[in-house]
This record gives sequence, C-alpha cells and structure tokens, in this order.
Amino acid sequence: MVTRVPAVLLRHRIVIEPYLGDTAYGPHYGPGIEVRALAAPARRMVRAPDGRQTTATATVITAPGLECPPGSRLTLPDGRTATALTVAEHTAPGLPIPACTEVICE
Repeated sequence: MVTRVPAVLLRHRIVIEPYLGDTAYGPHYGPGIEVRALAAPARRMVRAPDGRQTTATATVITAPGLECPPGSRLTLPDGRTATALTVAEHTAPGLPIPACTEVICE
C-alpha cells in the first residue's frame, strides 16, 4: 500500500521561504529550504484565504508534512518567484492513494 507520494515522482527542486509575518518593512520570511516537488505551471481561478478570486499560476505537490504557511515565497524550477495562496494536506487512510501536500501559488 502506498502511504506517501513516491520520491521518484517529485522531479523538480523548489525553494520555500516560510512566511513569518509582517513587519514595519513588509513581509518577513524564514530561511529558504530546498525541497523535491512536482511543479505544474497552470493558470486557473481560485479563491484566496481572504475570499477574493485570483488567478493561480502554479500548483506544487510535495511530500506530506511540508512547512509552508500561506504567504510563503516559493522559487519555482524555472526561476520564477510565486506566493503560496493555499496549502492542503491530502490523506486517504486505508486507501491506496499517496499522502501529499498541495500548494496553490499566485
């Protein structure tokens, strides 16, 4: 039974700088962490956490347990910088579906 997304499917390397909060000088991020991921640059309409509709420019799939709060900065494989809109942990206990973390980026 598959319990987590197989590493062989995570073909890209991305850098995540976790969002720590706002300061007087703007957003504050933690140190960058390189992780293996599957990044798909696809445009689609999504609803941001504040309720507004926005266009997502990429979807990133990683191993479960990723520390990436909304607002985090991601450097995608093509060098483009994106912001995490939503982060979802996907699990299906008892089913042969791999657990993963999905990050929708603006």
